[in-house]
Amino acid sequence: MKTEVILTSNIVGLGGESDQVKVAAGYARNYLFPQRLAIPLTQANKRRLEVLRQRRADREAHEFNTMNELAKAVSKLICVVTVKTGEDGKMFGAVTSGMIAEQLKTQFDITLEKRKIHLEHPIKALGEHEVELHLHADVKGTLKVRVESSTPPPTPAAEAAPAEARREEGREGRPERRGRRTEGEKPTDRAGAAGEKPGTARPERGTKSDRPAKAEKTSKTEKPSKSEKVG
Repeated sequence: MKTEVILTSNIVGLGGESDQVKVAAGYARNYLFPQRLAIPLTQANKRRLEVLRQRRADREAHEFNTMNELAKAVSKLICVVTVKTGEDGKMFGAVTSGMIAEQLKTQFDITLEKRKIHLEHPIKALGEHEVELHLHADVKGTLKVRVESSTPPPTPAAEAAPAEARREEGREGRPERRGRRTEGEKPTDRAGAAGEKPGTARPERGTKSDRPAKAEKTSKTEKPSKSEKVG
């Protein structure tokens, strides 16, 4: 059974002040009337319609101004939402309107119903996203949402450290080369030749000028000179 009532307050999904609506009799009797959200539709109560209409106009004007100012304020904000990601940078789950509403309250002390945060699809990627807000029937706004990972990727310095450690380990496990030639050293300058005992000095070879001259060969039979023959 339905009964007709006059709403005295704004009820989402039902109507605003001064609206005449039909509701279930039990709903009106057990909830609307005790909460003073509605009054029965009678000739006496119809006289209150003008007062209710004015009160509704004042409320809607206040809501419009408030939401308009809020739209200007949130357009300058960046709401940061931190999520968990895997090693490949992909998110676990997605960012919802409820998460954004929670962060607006935490970061900026702005209370906004999640139904006013319009997401066509949940956000599933890191970075900045522009989210549309339906603040009022005549007021819309935008909010920048930055989705960040709670586990940022390692820095280049952190990646270089293990590589350097691996190179050091490779050097330690590699046998040291002996007899490495230093800069400017000639092969003949190395101490000792192969098979030569250390501590023994090699005899120096003399130059051609230092060698003793060979005795000139004399002929086996010397010819006498002319003077000897005469005598």
